[in-house]
Amino acid sequence: MAISVETFFLNPDAQGTLQAQIQEMIAAGILSGRFRAEEKLPSSRKLAAHLGVSRITVTLAYTELVANDYLSARGRSGFFVSETAPVPPTFSPTQRAQETVDWDRTITRRFTGGDTPRKPQDWRSYRYPFIYGQADATLFDHANWRLCALRALGQKDFAAMTGDYFDQDDPLLIEYIARHTLPRRGIIARPEEILITLGAQNALWTVVQLLLEPGRKAAIEDPSYYTLRDQLSHTGCTLDVIGVDSDGLPPEQIAADTDVVFTTPSHQSPTTATMPMARRRALLQRAAAIDAIVVEDDYEFEMSFRAPPSPALKSIDSDGRVIYLGSFSKSLFPGLRLGYLVGSEPFIRQARALRANVLRHPPGHIQRTVAYFLSLGHYDAQIRRMARVLQERREVLEQVIALHGLVPANRNLYGGSSLWMRAADHVDMGQVASGLRTKGVLIEPGAPFFAAQTRQHHFYRLGYSSIASDRIPAGVQHVAESIRAARA
Repeated sequence: MAISVETFFLNPDAQGTLQAQIQEMIAAGILSGRFRAEEKLPSSRKLAAHLGVSRITVTLAYTELVANDYLSARGRSGFFVSETAPVPPTFSPTQRAQETVDWDRTITRRFTGGDTPRKPQDWRSYRYPFIYGQADATLFDHANWRLCALRALGQKDFAAMTGDYFDQDDPLLIEYIARHTLPRRGIIARPEEILITLGAQNALWTVVQLLLEPGRKAAIEDPSYYTLRDQLSHTGCTLDVIGVDSDGLPPEQIAADTDVVFTTPSHQSPTTATMPMARRRALLQRAAAIDAIVVEDDYEFEMSFRAPPSPALKSIDSDGRVIYLGSFSKSLFPGLRLGYLVGSEPFIRQARALRANVLRHPPGHIQRTVAYFLSLGHYDAQIRRMARVLQERREVLEQVIALHGLVPANRNLYGGSSLWMRAADHVDMGQVASGLRTKGVLIEPGAPFFAAQTRQHHFYRLGYSSIASDRIPAGVQHVAESIRAARA
């Protein structure tokens, strides 16, 4: 690794010759550990030009440092930090003086201690990761993604990205979403009705910030996405939790004073129930009758490998009452953090302004790379490949859980990447999950998905997006044995 010439500067007030100053700079860098063995120094010509001194001054400084074993000379290759240079001294960190700030008093809003669980960062080290929302890197088209990223860094695209979009998005990505992604869900939208977000979670946060405050009421499904419940709790709004059934959210349970309804009709999170079209129409009728906004999180619609997905709720929305959320994080990879909001233009205008105040816009290079990946057909090929593999894993999983007498809690007609499961009522799946970790098995306890007043501990989720088919049988066997032991 080369040491940057920008690292060096002369102090005009320093004592001693220029040669001595250069020697001291380099020696100090080595002794402090900033310059490490085998790192290359700038050429004498380059350093001299940078410092505004003669080349002979730099050469003499380098030669003196070679003589003192700080540097080694390697002919035409230049000068390097010597392997036998003095070893930087080690220092014990200075003890920090006692803090006098009372952070408990100073911090007025707290975002810890909610229902959102912390998932293990080292999940790949587990042999049986039945974890939801993580990607199998072996399924991703890395070669074409790399080509798209390089194309996005080309001169033409890079020039466009160097500007500050302020509150705008990549027009190529918006065009693809409007012309290809949304029509597959039966949705027609203009560019002014689409906003790019940093994933679905950021989209939900944006909606929550704009629509809810103390004195307003939100209705959510129970069980539901725990992060949404945490986000809503920070607004001070009234929260009404509505138990779902095998068809999802029952519209008749929505209270008349509800302002916003959050729902996942295509794949209810986490039960995977799919809302029939008749109930979707009833939900919109109920929302219109009470003048409520409906927020549709259409996650995982691409993973409907068993049957074509039903049209989105937004597609049958005749009066602009539905705000639609989509994401590329599940279909590409979660670290991408890219999603989108679709809604009436007045709402998107305010959402765009809020986003600009917080983060301007998602990174332009990421947006352009995704736009190329989508428009060149790589995304569709990726979806087909993932659907084939997920269907295979799903079939293996269903066979094995039936063999061991494990019970799915809901029917799943369309596909997805997880199964919602139930154990006997007295089994605490949180404790079972903790024990399974010692056997290399990761599962998700179901309790955090339920509101505190309805919390149930005998449910759990088995994800299969990141576990190979040949590992599913042994992993499920561990799960079944642990549940039997807890039931005894």
